[in-house]
Amino acid sequence: MANLDTAVIARYEFAGERFELFVDPDMALLYKTGQKKDLINMLIVEEVFKDARKGERHTDAALKKAFQTNDVMKITEIILKKGEVPLTTEQKKRLLQEKTKKIVAIISREGINPQTGAPHPPQRIEKAMDEARVHVDEFKDAESQVENVLKELRVLLPIKFERLKVAIRLPPEHAARAYGALKEHKIIQEEWQKDGSLIAVVEIPAGDQGDFYGHLNKLTGGTAETRIVK
Repeated sequence: MANLDTAVIARYEFAGERFELFVDPDMALLYKTGQKKDLINMLIVEEVFKDARKGERHTDAALKKAFQTNDVMKITEIILKKGEVPLTTEQKKRLLQEKTKKIVAIISREGINPQTGAPHPPQRIEKAMDEARVHVDEFKDAESQVENVLKELRVLLPIKFERLKVAIRLPPEHAARAYGALKEHKIIQEEWQKDGSLIAVVEIPAGDQGDFYGHLNKLTGGTAETRIVK
């Protein structure tokens, strides 16, 4: 658990008044991102301050007026949900790395090199992002940033997002087990045969071909039949 030296100050303003709390930076980040549901080990000091650095506390009357309660934990919940919680340098770095990896994974999975038809390896995409000095927002969803990242990357890398339709036949002894792998993607058509085999057409990201076929072959012992539908 953090102490006063490593705590961050959560802030909330109401009717021209500022309300501050000393909180554990890691606990607060988990709470703000929905990974933590309770307030256990959140507060370093169970007080609500006008100026936390100076140690100036709010009066009970001021708290009651702003929050309709004097309960510190209920006030903490409101401040964390509606107020501002600064990130530490280490947290910003970690969030940025995690968000970058998610964006790279999406581009590698969904995109291909139109010149070769093969996906770009994640390492190549990361290197190109570094060279292009692509800006990644650690707070926005990875999916919402992909389009802007692609615009900057295409200066250095030929990338095309493409989806493929794959016709598949699963033998009866593996059909039920392997069906789950198909359900991870968009199933356009499926038809169960009298012998228990399955004929289906699924849509997959072009860059995901290798992983998709590898997973299917593992589940069926290499007996699955596949072909790309034009």
